[in-house]
Amino acid sequence: MNLVVRLLAKPWIWAFVAAFGVWLATILFTGGASTLGLSQAALTFAAFSIIVGLGQMFVITLGPGNVDLSIPATMTLAGTVALKVMDTNNDLIVAGIAATLAIGIAIGIANYGLIKLLRIPPIIATLSSSFIVQSTAIWYNRGIRIKPPAYLAEFSTASTLGIPNVAIVALVISIVAWVLLEKGIYGRWVSAIGQNMRAARLAGVPVDGVRFATYVFCAVLAALCGFLLSCFSGGAALNMGAEYLLTSIAVVIIGGTAVAGGFANVPGIWGASLFLFLVVSMLNTYGASAGVRLLLTGLIIIAVIIAASRKQTV
Repeated sequence: MNLVVRLLAKPWIWAFVAAFGVWLATILFTGGASTLGLSQAALTFAAFSIIVGLGQMFVITLGPGNVDLSIPATMTLAGTVALKVMDTNNDLIVAGIAATLAIGIAIGIANYGLIKLLRIPPIIATLSSSFIVQSTAIWYNRGIRIKPPAYLAEFSTASTLGIPNVAIVALVISIVAWVLLEKGIYGRWVSAIGQNMRAARLAGVPVDGVRFATYVFCAVLAALCGFLLSCFSGGAALNMGAEYLLTSIAVVIIGGTAVAGGFANVPGIWGASLFLFLVVSMLNTYGASAGVRLLLTGLIIIAVIIAASRKQTV
């Protein structure tokens, strides 16, 4: 009983409860015929939301006004460049991964450079850089769709012990993020900055260095997600990251991370990502239109923000 009470007190548990409820409703509607397929699909497609959501979570935890809107463009550029570097050659996979990391690091540096040196608000800075990054991807792509190396295509679409490989990659990244957040001094610094930046600076926290590292970390995760998504989908498309702008923010909010900053949790990203995918799947099963799906997602985000605001004012 005490275990149940402690679990219900966790902010992330409700995302999992909601995800399970939607999953059960979909299974019951289909008579159980899609149980395995739906479960594997949920883990597969939620994995991409989890990876970008983790990076966005760290940025939002820095406090009000911090958000990275360049995630979709970063995904597109990283996927495009990596596939061209590898050119379907399995021997160039390491080079493709290196190019992906380099792009993420460069975009993260550029984002924080705009924020710190030019004193541009993060939402404007990252939105501006996203136009530049997306334009670069369009110029570099030139309408050519290159397939990923056979090994990466097989790896990204296969499963290990029934678990999709992309979900395993997301799990490994999540563990690293959890260790950074809960066990490392970096995570404590991020939370301290989000709670009160001025007090954190007075306490000796290297505020500028932590914020710089966080924006770079977010961009690197977005680049890795773009790399995986392009391998999974058989090529890099210029609009492949578009849906992850809203999603990367939604999974953070629904997952229980404080909108005002100062508090984050990794498990909630998983629950929220699974929930959002399962909601779309359920509505597809019921024959709902794309407009209804987007409307419901927006209403969920608004409801969670209102609930979080009321809790903070109590």
